[in-house]
Amino acid sequence: MVNDNTTAGVFQVTEIVKTMKLHIATPDAQTVASFEELTERYCAACDAISRYVFDNGFVLNFMDLQADLYGSVRKTFGLKSQMTISSFKTVTARYKTVKEQLSRKPYKYQDADGTWKYIPRTLEWLWEPVRFRRPQADLVRGRDYSFVDGGTMLSLNTLGKRVKVSFDMPECFRDYFDGTWSFGTGKLVKLKGGWYFHIPMTKTVEDTFDCEKPSHVVGMDRGLRFLATTYDEKGKTSFYSGKEILKKRDSFDKVRAELQSKGTKSAKRALKRVSGRENRWMTDVNHQLSKTLVDTYSEGTLYVLEDLTGVSFDEGNLHGSKKQNHELRSWAFYQLEQFLIYKAQEKGSEVIKVQPDHTSQRCPKCGRIHKENRHHDTHEYVCDSCGYRSNDDRVGAMNIYELGTLYVSGDSNPRYGVRKAT
Repeated sequence: MVNDNTTAGVFQVTEIVKTMKLHIATPDAQTVASFEELTERYCAACDAISRYVFDNGFVLNFMDLQADLYGSVRKTFGLKSQMTISSFKTVTARYKTVKEQLSRKPYKYQDADGTWKYIPRTLEWLWEPVRFRRPQADLVRGRDYSFVDGGTMLSLNTLGKRVKVSFDMPECFRDYFDGTWSFGTGKLVKLKGGWYFHIPMTKTVEDTFDCEKPSHVVGMDRGLRFLATTYDEKGKTSFYSGKEILKKRDSFDKVRAELQSKGTKSAKRALKRVSGRENRWMTDVNHQLSKTLVDTYSEGTLYVLEDLTGVSFDEGNLHGSKKQNHELRSWAFYQLEQFLIYKAQEKGSEVIKVQPDHTSQRCPKCGRIHKENRHHDTHEYVCDSCGYRSNDDRVGAMNIYELGTLYVSGDSNPRYGVRKAT
């Protein structure tokens, strides 16, 4: 959760959100069978509700859906009362997520005059209902799941009787049971042949960050040649190289291309496994990078990022090769942003997002804004007015930092405007 509208000098209450992923340790055959029955029926119920939502003008009001379908869904799929209600919440939440994703990627086209036009995408752009392919089941805390035996075992509701299972407890999860975290509705899922229980957790903390007097202001530019480039008030620039990341992405792309060329069922199954490994790897990279960033600076740091909401990564807006543009569009920048937000808040720091307009085109020395001053082939920025020269990623971080200082000075929405050439 990010406080984009924080008022200078006013302390607020911040809600930190995380997900704890518990591996269920060696359930017996009877328990596995009950998990499979529950998750398959729950998934089928979600598919049926999704079809109804799609066929009836995208009805996303939970109460309306429950009034229309509760009896038939419970009877058809044999779900218990709370599980039936949860299935409606699962579907509406998924559609709302898809709705948000579509709004971030407007349809782009050129009119007869060659001007680029953008049309917002809505749920009506979907060709088919949202599908629930992976067996899953959402279980409500207290009613459908609970921790028993001193927190060492999980009690889970199924379509039959409740089952009690043990779970692996990594050391990093133990602090979540100190009473300061609230557990939400958990999700039972099957991954790579094992069973997992994912629990969203929230913790409310006092936000003591004072943006009038931050200990540091750090501007951060994101990319792939350097996953992050930072610039602070002391003029220190740090580059976090993406060279090894790009090499590994190349290896994933090669394996994916080979499997796609085969087109067999086994190749398609292998593609899913490769995709899962790549996603887990990207998540780990983003976790490590965000942790490094917050560990570099002390409590009370203001991290300044570009707001990439609505920024198009279409070919026309990118300047690299086709391969480079693919890599840029497919990296999980938003995930890195979310990780940095909650890790910074845990440390008493804050993240703000500023307008990205002209941050890569502005000269940080004289303020001249000129698109051609950035040379993508040499990764240099050379000002045609004052002659200032530097690395283009560093210039981006410097300009983002400057917007952060304007925010600290009281400008709630700092941005750069175009300055005409003289």
